[in-house]
Formats: sequence, C-alpha cells, structure tokens
Amino acid sequence: MAVELGTKERIDFLKKFDPEIAELLECEAEKQKRTIGLIASENVASPLSTCLEGSIFTNKNTEGYPGKRYVGGTENEDKVELLAIERLKKLFGCDHANVQSGNATIANSAVFMGLLKPGDTVLSMALNDGGHLSHGAKFHFSGKFYNIVQYGVSQENEQIDMDEVRNLARKYHPKMIVCGGSAYPRLIDYVEFRKIADEIGAYLWVDAAHIIGLIAGKVIPSPVPYADVVTFSTQKTLRGPRGCGVILCKEEWKDKIDRGVFPGMQGGPKADMIAARAVLFKECMTPQYMEYQKQVLKNSQALAEGCMEEGLKLVTNGTDNHLSLVKVTDLVASGREAELLLESVGIVTNKNVIPFDMLNSNLTSGIRIGSPLMTTRGAKEEEMKRIGHLIGITLKSKGDPGKLEWVKKEVGEIVEKYPMFSDEWNLGGE
Repeated sequence: MAVELGTKERIDFLKKFDPEIAELLECEAEKQKRTIGLIASENVASPLSTCLEGSIFTNKNTEGYPGKRYVGGTENEDKVELLAIERLKKLFGCDHANVQSGNATIANSAVFMGLLKPGDTVLSMALNDGGHLSHGAKFHFSGKFYNIVQYGVSQENEQIDMDEVRNLARKYHPKMIVCGGSAYPRLIDYVEFRKIADEIGAYLWVDAAHIIGLIAGKVIPSPVPYADVVTFSTQKTLRGPRGCGVILCKEEWKDKIDRGVFPGMQGGPKADMIAARAVLFKECMTPQYMEYQKQVLKNSQALAEGCMEEGLKLVTNGTDNHLSLVKVTDLVASGREAELLLESVGIVTNKNVIPFDMLNSNLTSGIRIGSPLMTTRGAKEEEMKRIGHLIGITLKSKGDPGKLEWVKKEVGEIVEKYPMFSDEWNLGGE
C-alpha cells in the first residue's frame, strides 16, 4: 500500500501497522508546513508526478533499454520510457535523452564512464567556488580516477574567470570541460565555453541540476545548443520527485552515454521513477509551469534584495537564478552557526562554502538560500523580500531572545498562509 500525505485511510492503516514510522511521517509533515524552506536544492514535488512513485510499475524489472531488455513483459514500460524521452527532446530541443540514472550524481558519473578513459584530464569548477563534488572532488570517484584541473571565480567580482578557463584549457588540453554547479548565482557564458572547448577539441558538459527548471520555463538561456552533454536532477527547480538523473546529449554521443549508464554505472532502472518523470516533463510544457518559473526568478531576486537591505553581503552582490550565497561571518562565527540560529526561528537554510572561504566545509563562512520551495507554496515578491529581512534581523539578533521570539512569530504568520503546494500551480487539483 503506497502512502500519500493527506490520504486518511492509508495513514490510519500505517498508524496501526507501524506507529513509529507513522509518527515520524506526521512530524515531518508538520515541520515542513511550519517552517520557511529556503534550501536551494529542495522543493515540494508535483502531486501529478508523485502519484506514479511506488505505483505498479515498480514491480517490473526493466534492465536494458526499450526494445533491448534482458527480461520479458516490458511492453508498457518501454512505452513509458520512450514517452519520457520524446517529451524531453521536445521540451529541451535535444537529440537524445537518457532517463535511467537513479540520481544526478550517478548520471554525472556515467558521463565520465561513457566519454572518458581513466586518467583523462578534465577541467571543472572548484567545489569552493560553486562546483559540485561529482565534477572531480578528491574524495569522489571522479577525482580518484581522472586527472582533474580546476578553475574558479575572480576575486574582483566572484564570477567565473573566463580568462583562467581559457588559459588552463590551452595549458592542459583537457578531454572534457565541465561548467555548472551547485552554488553559483549567476548566468554561465555557454557560448564562450563552447569556443574554448572547440579550440582544444574537448567535450563540453553542462551540469544544469540546479537551474534546469528555469531553463525548461524559458526564463534563462539553455545550454543545450552549445553542450555535448547536459545533466540534471528532477527535484530542485524542476519541481519533481527526488531521484532520477537525466542526461541530454548530441546524437553522436548517445551510444556512449547509454553504455555509461547501463551497464557502466547501474543495472535495471526504476520504471515507476521513469513514469513519474514522464508526467513531470509534460507538466513542464504547460503555460502555467512557465509562469511558475518566472515567479521563482522574481522571488529569488526579491529574497536577495531583502537580505541586502539588511546589510548582508551576497556573493556576486546578487543573483541571476534561484539561489543566493550569503556571507554571514560579519555577524556570526560561521555558516553552521547561522544555519542553526535561523532554524531556531523556523527558517531552514544550509551552511555553504563561499569563494575564498577561510573556514572548512563543516563550518563555512556562508549560507545558501533559494526561492523554489516557497514559490511552490504560493509566496510572491513582497513576502520573499520580507523573508530576506527576517534572515538579516535573525543574524543580527544573536543573544537577544526577545527579538528571536518575535522573528519566530513572524515566520509562523507567514507559513500559516500557505499550503505545501499552491492551488495556483497544481495542475492535478486535489
């Protein structure tokens, strides 16, 4: 029996069979409802897509690809996967798509596996400057098996230093150049990255995990015309369920990419996961979804403005996408302390390293904040700017219980107005 929040009969059954888990489920539902969620990698998953998670499709083994399975009886699963692929191709204008990876980091690893040989040189963005661990961090598979050279951001404006990228590419002649990351608040110059890759004969891979929803909504430029490969996850701005890594690529690389996923990195995919994403991709093509993404961007910029009006320093002094990085060490000791202080008043963020950070990754000098989740709940610019002010007030009120209690009350009044998924964006209704 699948469990859905809000389905009384199923919750009642769960309470009788497994009261411990039922209690934790209810606690989590209450916590999410009563807090302002600003973690940039989180969102509230579309009810339309989540209804397929754990559906009867999960019973089938689907090892292999449509028409080339290693088990029988997959005719419906083949149709589902082909439908998901065709919708992706229409949505992003790509040549080929793979939807089998269990998550985006597996998809990223499959790109390494499919296009490179161990020891090949890769040029990617440093983790502390906004990159992702799967782009060559020393503790990750990619950093252990490949020769990783990393570029960063300029000290002058904290944005990608394209001169450094070009110089490193010419010096090391990487087989692949990677751009995109998990904590970079500005647009990326895909045209210039493509020129540099062409100059040295390298693959260009764009990790669009964070910004893919904005791309699908036509709010920011797409990397698809310029990149050999684009990868992304289906939560975050895309607003789908957590899990599933998607790889888009040019026609000439499709066989290598598919082999990188299976059998390179994993066995059979989850058919229910793919079915849920097929629904999500159709949802992404609606006018309502495009309006949602416009609101994500407006809300992100309003949130950043509210923070700056409180005197907080933002990395790059603003944002072009759904997230901002806030330097907090002028007010508190670390990003970790800021995270805990904000959570104590009901504002959920995450500590995050910032460029040229003097603190380690367990402490950090910053926090990362984003707008997708509160946009899904129905917040607009005025409310998001107010939340930015509350972040600043909280950080300036360490040691002032009365002021912190006031902020907590303000947070309570804000979240009370919003359901977990606004009717404005819910195509499926109740």
